Amino acid sequence: MRLLDLFCGAGGAAMGYHQAGFDEIVGVDINPQPNYPFAFIQGDALEPPVRLDDFDLIHASPPCQAYAGLASKDGRHPDLIPPTRKLLQGYPYVIENIEGAPLVNAARLCGSMFGLGVRRHRRFETSFLLMTPPCNHNGHEIRGYYGRNYGPALVSADAIQRKGRKPLYRGTIEEGKADMGIDWMGWDELREAIPPAYTKYIGEAFLAQTAVLDREET
Repeated sequence: MRLLDLFCGAGGAAMGYHQAGFDEIVGVDINPQPNYPFAFIQGDALEPPVRLDDFDLIHASPPCQAYAGLASKDGRHPDLIPPTRKLLQGYPYVIENIEGAPLVNAARLCGSMFGLGVRRHRRFETSFLLMTPPCNHNGHEIRGYYGRNYGPALVSADAIQRKGRKPLYRGTIEEGKADMGIDWMGWDELREAIPPAYTKYIGEAFLAQTAVLDREET
């Protein structure tokens, strides 16, 4: 099975699909990605330098700045989800982004579903059925990974508790690698990454459904 990984970053999503059983993975990103763990082509993800028909599944993680905090209000960041969806119509696909992004019938995944040390809620629009387990936030200490790497620090409790959360500790790069199941990234890559457990779950669901369809056709 072949996966095309658009807007691939440093490969958090790609690693999950690899763990799920995809044999060949090709990443495309407009920026250099020296730590990407699979085949990589630098280029525009909306004008892929490969044939989409050559892949069994296409994953896309367009930049989230157009939907995140103050950046979403200044108009400087383009909304890349509609053109991404248009590009992928007719193909098996997954589009990932943050809460608040304009995804359609998207499933939400959380680190607590997989026993990770982060919550990192992310939403996934898929062209196939995806059932998700419930979040399990109770009694689970979590850390956050974002911004500059200041090391361990307590984030403003007021800011966190207004969102109904316990105070959140900003973890170190070493903690982040363990909490997210990622051991090949630096800080700036890690803080933007998708935990591989998320896409392992998605990839396994896709492969299971594909196997059922293959059996029905034979």
